[in-house]
Amino acid sequence: MDLYARSAGLSCGLAHYDMGGIYEGKGDYKKAKFHLEAAAVMAGHEGSRTALGRLEFLLAKYEQPERALKHWTIAASYGCYNALYHLSVSFGFGRIPRETMESIVAAYNNSCVEMRSEARDAYICASK
Repeated sequence: MDLYARSAGLSCGLAHYDMGGIYEGKGDYKKAKFHLEAAAVMAGHEGSRTALGRLEFLLAKYEQPERALKHWTIAASYGCYNALYHLSVSFGFGRIPRETMESIVAAYNNSCVEMRSEARDAYICASK
């Protein structure tokens, strides 16, 4: 934990993300939220956005998911599949209007298209 704290002190987004997960596992949601926010906002870590959305959703006791939906929307627009999954579940429960979900899916697809390259496709095919 000391090494994570040192790395987080150097603004390492992955260290903040890992510390957020550790604190969430221990039930210390205040510290978990702090580290996930640091990773998501300061370091731009999309996985942290998704985890932060999940944590916000749980802390709101499933009643006011607006903050969670905001985090998931941002992460999905950067190509994070897990965030898109959470949004699709929320859409299924009627928490998101169809038009909003369509624009989120379009942003997700655009992000995925921007990440594609022949070298990446060749690597993926070779690793299967």
